[in-house]
Amino acid sequence: MIDCAQSRPGLQTWRLTLAYDGTDFRGWQVQPGEPTIQGELQAALGRITGEAPLPQGSGRTDAGVHALAQVASFALQTPIPAENMKRALNRTLPASIRVLEARTVPGAFHARHSAVAKTYEYRVFGEELCPPFLARYVHVCCWPMDFEALQRAAKFFEGEHDFLSFAASDPDLSSRSIACTTEVEQDIEAPPAPVRTIFSSAWEMRPYGAGNLLVYRVRGSGFLHHMVRNLVGTMLEVGRGRMKADEMPAILAARSRSAAGPTAPAKGLFLHSVEYAPLEDVSIEA
Repeated sequence: MIDCAQSRPGLQTWRLTLAYDGTDFRGWQVQPGEPTIQGELQAALGRITGEAPLPQGSGRTDAGVHALAQVASFALQTPIPAENMKRALNRTLPASIRVLEARTVPGAFHARHSAVAKTYEYRVFGEELCPPFLARYVHVCCWPMDFEALQRAAKFFEGEHDFLSFAASDPDLSSRSIACTTEVEQDIEAPPAPVRTIFSSAWEMRPYGAGNLLVYRVRGSGFLHHMVRNLVGTMLEVGRGRMKADEMPAILAARSRSAAGPTAPAKGLFLHSVEYAPLEDVSIEA
């Protein structure tokens, strides 16, 4: 579905690439009376241009989730050079939200519907004493981890699978509307469509001070609500010996959230990058 505002003549379609610290926000999607990324961006556009389009994100990040390269699109009547737009937004937005790139694109572009792949990253700190400047961005796991078991578990998720066992129910599904002003931003589909293709799924270990940073990176065609956090929570149970890596196929086959492990905290999750068709690729490394 193409955003209705972007189909009106005389409008320019804009694409922004954003980085943000999600700690103090209630997620991407605008909520009355709550600070959100989408809400802050809409308000900033209003102050700069006098227009207030609702920016559409490549996917909705939940409360406390961060982004290294979120992509947003919207349409404006006001003509403004791209560099001026970027500069003005960064002067107007909170310091925890930065515009990395701003440019105009063909009118058919839509940040969510045009995306062909996304990569998420989850960060786990492996020592009890977490540095204070890292604590907002990692899940602290101070018990011993079997790294090889984590890797074996991660590989079971590659390929096309039904990920219903790793999906949380989404309360926003009931409010979905085709109206332009109430379009729900989310990276999910209504059941029965929980099948996703995972192109790569792997852990890496990065030294950090006196400890280790375990980083899970997963690239796929799309992700269900809380899917990455549920995958991580389950694999951490494998790493600490409470589950076995070769249980993953049975958990997938169960198609039941109760078969999988707990949900990992939001603060360790980052939307790493979003990919589009040729000439519309986004890939900004951490």
